[in-house]
Amino acid sequence: MNRRQFLRSLGVAATATAGGAYAWRQRRSPQTPPLPAGDILGPSDAVGHRLWAMDLPEATETLKTPVVIVGGGIAGLSAGWKLQQAGFTDFVLLELEPEVGGNARSGANAITAYPWGAHYLPFPTQESRAVRELLADFGILRGDPYAIEPVYDERAINFAPQERLYAHGVWHDGLWPQVGVRPRDLDQYRRFHDLMETFQRRRGADGRKAFAIPGDFSARDPDLLALDRLSMRDFLLQHGLDSEPLHWYVNYACRDDDGCRSDETSAWMGIHYFASRDALARDAGSDDVLTWPEGNGWLVNKLRERLAPHLITNALVWRLSELDRAVLVDAWHADENRSVRRLARIVIWAAPVFQARKVFRELSPERSAAIGAFEYAPWLVANLSLRGFPEERRGAPLSWDNVLYDSDALGYVVATHQHLAAHQDQTVFTWYHALSSGPPQQERQRLLTTPWAVWAETILHDLSRPHPDIREQVTRLDLVRWGHAMVRPRPGFVWGEARQQLLQGQDRVLFAHADLSGYSVFEEANYRGVRAAERALQSLTIPFTSSIQA
Repeated sequence: MNRRQFLRSLGVAATATAGGAYAWRQRRSPQTPPLPAGDILGPSDAVGHRLWAMDLPEATETLKTPVVIVGGGIAGLSAGWKLQQAGFTDFVLLELEPEVGGNARSGANAITAYPWGAHYLPFPTQESRAVRELLADFGILRGDPYAIEPVYDERAINFAPQERLYAHGVWHDGLWPQVGVRPRDLDQYRRFHDLMETFQRRRGADGRKAFAIPGDFSARDPDLLALDRLSMRDFLLQHGLDSEPLHWYVNYACRDDDGCRSDETSAWMGIHYFASRDALARDAGSDDVLTWPEGNGWLVNKLRERLAPHLITNALVWRLSELDRAVLVDAWHADENRSVRRLARIVIWAAPVFQARKVFRELSPERSAAIGAFEYAPWLVANLSLRGFPEERRGAPLSWDNVLYDSDALGYVVATHQHLAAHQDQTVFTWYHALSSGPPQQERQRLLTTPWAVWAETILHDLSRPHPDIREQVTRLDLVRWGHAMVRPRPGFVWGEARQQLLQGQDRVLFAHADLSGYSVFEEANYRGVRAAERALQSLTIPFTSSIQA
């Protein structure tokens, strides 16, 4: 494992001492500048909540469509891509929002494009065949997509410097603090690293990797599955790992990938974060990733262009019912304020799982109960447009990914980092915050009711510690609230009965969201969408070459 230059950071940290920390005095302006312009953008809770009220008109038109995809996130777009790859074009994709992409959407202004959610894609493993095929289709992966070390377009590989950490008043290279770290912390870092490497090398009784991406390809040995019943924090403590900096890092990883703290995250999933990625790439480091100024929005834009004739946005699916010879799909088209009924042979449900309980008319009590076990983490994402790069504290230089050690938030990425221009005055910082301090419903309510101005003050205060003049540099600050950003892989959920209940096959309504994997990453969403599309093609007796089986 080379997660975020682990060993390099350890080597530097070993020579640092607590006395090396720098003391800084916060620079104060005589008069605090006013807040910049800004707004709350993105998903409309008002539209989504109409589904709960069922204040929707009955259908005035009926159409026949063999395949209907519900949901335009990565899973739905991947399903459409696979159908199209097989030469099948008689399908529509219905998306609630004005834009497709889900939490991989992006935006742009006069400075640059920028992400509104997922901002990178690790090199896909050999098991992630469909992702590799998609990247090859769009020219990012060149040559054989199944090679052990594929060749990627170097412009899509993150430029150096990759990442840094602000701790003890100084920027550190990598995500391990390099001052104020005791010898026992360093020893525990190494022990943890060795433990994760052991899991990465392990193979199960069936010969599979212990931890693979997609997760369906992971080994099922009882002792491995038993890790799901334990929290990641308790797993560390059971192994005698109680170092505060180590717990901070693991907790950060859980919040970053899973939207919940380490004491709320399944140990199986926590280990999966560190032990599942073993992909290699030619002429690139094992810890490099694929990224663009707009993050994974670049891939969304490519998929949207390819699938444009099939996409219908502002379409809220509010009724789904299985008839004798068809599946009835009623969707309210907000632009026209009317509902349209579609009769489909197969429906691919690529929307978040929690919405299904309200929409499905023939949902069994068992499946309804299973859906109720899915919990979701709320997120806040902000994009700050800056007239110039802010003042820097001492230490490592501005990087693509910038993390604050003692922050409730997750730090920020620099959208202009991938630009090829030799010099650029303006930039955009994309700031991330997984709201995980309390129960999800409580945090979702806080996300929804907190005014823009309060969030703006919170964000600027968070960034002012490493950048004392950030307020003077920001010209605009916009927010997107993701109330149900990702499913929470809490202990007992990943390999529990609820998820397995929904994975059981159905003939005409196919679940295809990343929720079904227990965590939300691009590879899982792509896998679920492609898997459902292949099942649909099989049911329709349309020939295809599988993208998920070797």
